[in-house]
Amino acid sequence: MKYRSRTEIVGNILEAANGGATKTKIMYKAYLSYAQLKEYLSVLIENDLIEYLDGTLEFKTTEKGLNFLHMHNEMGELLQIPVENS
Repeated sequence: MKYRSRTEIVGNILEAANGGATKTKIMYKAYLSYAQLKEYLSVLIENDLIEYLDGTLEFKTTEKGLNFLHMHNEMGELLQIPVENS
């Protein structure tokens, strides 16, 4: 797999968690190790881009996270860089 920027990894995580997903599902969809996932999830929760739903044990992309995804995808289109979403 090619080198990915932190922004691209964040986009992959938010895309995977869109609608709700467990840690395992996000980990596999975003191609991350468990240690990487834990680190990114804590940063994303801290910045209100993703939320943890206690009842379902899932993570879900917040409105702010969806806004980030939208801008990330638009920037990729403007720069004509293919944005790979899993």
